[in-house]
Amino acid sequence: SDVYKRQTMDAEKGSVARWGLHCLLRLDRIESGEVLMKEETKMRTTAQVLVDCLEAEGVDVIFGIPGEETLDLMFAIRDSKIRFIPVRHEQGAAFMADVYGRLTGRAGVCLSTLGPGATNLVTGVADAYLDGAPLVAITGQVGTDRMQLTSHQYLDLTAMFEPITKRSKQIIRPDTVGEIVRLAFKHAEKGKPGATHIDLPQNIAKMPADAVPLKRQQVHDLYADPTHIAAAGKIISEAENPVILVGTGAVRAHAAAAITEMADRLHIPVVNTMMAKGVVPKDDRYSLWTIGIPQKDYVNQAFDRADVVIAIGYDIVECAPAKWGARPDMTIVHIDNAPADVNKRYQPAVEVVGDISESVYEILRCARRGTEPEFALELRRTMEAEHEAMANDDSCPMKPARILADVRKVMGRSDILVSDVGAHKMWIARHYDCYEPNTCLFSNGFASMGFSIPGAFAAKLLYPDKKVLAVCGDGGFMMNSQELETAVREKVPFVTLIWEDSSYGLIKWKEQEQFGGEHCYVDFTNPDFKMLAEAMHCKGYRVEKAEDLIPTLEEAFRQDVPSVIVVPVDYSENMKLSEHLKEVYTKKQEAII
Repeated sequence: SDVYKRQTMDAEKGSVARWGLHCLLRLDRIESGEVLMKEETKMRTTAQVLVDCLEAEGVDVIFGIPGEETLDLMFAIRDSKIRFIPVRHEQGAAFMADVYGRLTGRAGVCLSTLGPGATNLVTGVADAYLDGAPLVAITGQVGTDRMQLTSHQYLDLTAMFEPITKRSKQIIRPDTVGEIVRLAFKHAEKGKPGATHIDLPQNIAKMPADAVPLKRQQVHDLYADPTHIAAAGKIISEAENPVILVGTGAVRAHAAAAITEMADRLHIPVVNTMMAKGVVPKDDRYSLWTIGIPQKDYVNQAFDRADVVIAIGYDIVECAPAKWGARPDMTIVHIDNAPADVNKRYQPAVEVVGDISESVYEILRCARRGTEPEFALELRRTMEAEHEAMANDDSCPMKPARILADVRKVMGRSDILVSDVGAHKMWIARHYDCYEPNTCLFSNGFASMGFSIPGAFAAKLLYPDKKVLAVCGDGGFMMNSQELETAVREKVPFVTLIWEDSSYGLIKWKEQEQFGGEHCYVDFTNPDFKMLAEAMHCKGYRVEKAEDLIPTLEEAFRQDVPSVIVVPVDYSENMKLSEHLKEVYTKKQEAII
């Protein structure tokens, strides 16, 4: 508290002194007959300069809820070119900023007041931190003169956000605002992106600030060491059964074209993580689709046979090495714009660190392969036949695979599906076909329920001409359904598809797997979601027959207001899938023996 007090007094004295000198200089100019413009006679406040800095960073929208401690900031935003979107819960604001950052590569910005407003941001900020989405969170705070006391709504927000951000700083001197904002955006966007935090005390926001926005530094591409390129090319050329594992870093690096060319020219099967769906199109000959569901799936067989795994943009937080079966006798080639993380099951033989696309193209100059991966191609044919068979069931409640097959028929290749977290997420990972990156968005490093509706709002805001579909369970829907009002008010017409089963389906599935089919404490009742949607001035639909889903989706996407579709889902398919995959793997192990 003594440190805060001294810093505050120094800041206030410094500001007052500068303001006094400023006034004397202005008075001297007036007495000398110099004409002053009215706006030149008043130094801008810290809040105003902070907004100037946001504009200099290219911020065009902020998601948030105003509060008493952010009033100066709100009026500064009002007088700027930035669009402020008031949301209905700060968690929604953070998820919106998260998805905005994922899709643009520029930090999304969310804002809250102190205390409960700031704590409500935490889930979405943590999601951006673990999932690698550039985000800057701004919070209001009590004045520095109150921080040494037990004070109404006061928490040490800088300390609170520190574990879930790359950088968390409080503005305690007005003249530092330009540096703090620039550093927040630099850290949010550089390397593996993530969240940063700026805390603005109420009294500092009002002080005159002798500061200006700092210019954005030029981004320099880094290129891999040629000896590492050559080593990787040699390993890949000599591999008998190589597999490419694509992670979310490849999406951020816009490396889809390079990776697809590597797969096609070197005849190497490709498996993607959930967040990397679409990097290699599903209909590419060498695509083995997605890994990441809890059960061992067909794609695990490719890794079981692999002697070399080429991990491109792979992030351990999304899909741990144990999930794809990393082994001590497996050679790993790490290709990314950052060094490999530390994990005893992920020990690369060579690390190719630099621009991902450039690294891949350089490897293609020296790597040679001509053998077709017959096992992988046969595996793909088996998967295709099974998926097609599962998609033809006409029953209602609808089977998950049929729902997703129908959704795919309505969505274009570039349209965007935003998945919430729940049992449906596993089915989307396994059965929703993707052809371009960033067309199927997951919360997977943090895996937070409530992600889909605010995420879909941000996606539709950025891409008004694309179909945007939020897919959620009835549990996840109730966590952020209030943001449908935001979508109505802001005229952002995306579609929400609720898979209704009146339970926390993923936890029920895990309970049933571990406790012999039994479950507990996961069931609940639901409101009439169709009526709830209409009460919020959305269009509401309920699907009663499987053949009605496609026309209902098509009608919903024609609306100029948000739409909500409720589809009863048959989650007895969950345990059927578990038993089927267990049987497939048992047969495979017996064949090996």
